[in-house]
Amino acid sequence: MNGSLAANEVLLKGIREGVENAGAPVNCTIAVCPSFPYLVQVSQALAGSPISWGAQDVSLQESGAFTGEVSAAMLNDFNCAWALVGHSERRALHGETSEQVALKAKAALAHHITPVVCVGETLQDREQGNTLAVIQAQLAPVLALGEQAVNKMVIAYEPVWAIGTGLTASPEQAQEVHAYIRAQLNAIGAGNVQILYGGSVKAANAGSLFAMNDIDGALVGGAALVAEEFLNITTA
Repeated sequence: MNGSLAANEVLLKGIREGVENAGAPVNCTIAVCPSFPYLVQVSQALAGSPISWGAQDVSLQESGAFTGEVSAAMLNDFNCAWALVGHSERRALHGETSEQVALKAKAALAHHITPVVCVGETLQDREQGNTLAVIQAQLAPVLALGEQAVNKMVIAYEPVWAIGTGLTASPEQAQEVHAYIRAQLNAIGAGNVQILYGGSVKAANAGSLFAMNDIDGALVGGAALVAEEFLNITTA
C-alpha cells in the first residue's frame, strides 16, 4: 500500500523511460501492480510501452453484494494483464485460505487475467523443517484446478520471513523450494510455468538468484519503488 499520484508519476516515468531507452531485456516480461485506485493512472502512463500492469488482488466473486471487493471483470476494464493472489500479507492479515486463493486464480483466468499465485512459509515453518509441507498444502487447491488452468498461471515463492525484513533466502535455499514447486508442476503437466522469487529482492542479489535453474524471475517489493533499482533488477 504505497504511492500517490505525484510519486507514481515520477516512478512510472522513470521506469518507462529506462526500459524504452535501453530496450526491453531479451526474454524479460516487466509488469507493475499498483494499489487499486491508481490503475487508471498506471494504464494511461504505460499505454503503448513494453510494460504491462496488473492488480495486487482480485475478488473470488463475480459481482454482487460484496462491498469493498474488486472483481476480475472490473480489472478487465483497465486492461489488467495480471493479478496477484495469495500474497503472504493477504493470507496473514486477512485470513485468506489456500482454497480461496485457488478460487481467486480461477476467477482471474475466467477474464483472461494471469494470476500470480503466491506461496511461502513463515520463519517458524522453516525452523521446524516444514517448508516443503507448507508449500505443498498451499499449492494443492491451485493444482487441483487442473493442467489447463495451471499452465496459464505464474507461481511466486515468497518466504514470509524474507519479505520486508532485509533478509533474503540464499540462492540455494530459494532453488530448493523452486525445484520442489517445479516437481509439483511437472506432475500435472505444467512444468513450464514460470516460478518467481519474492523476498527482499534487489539489484545486488538478483543476479545470483536468477542464476539458479528454477528461478525464472522476481516478484519485487520495496525495491520496485525506486526506478533505477527496479530497472537494474530487470537487467541482472
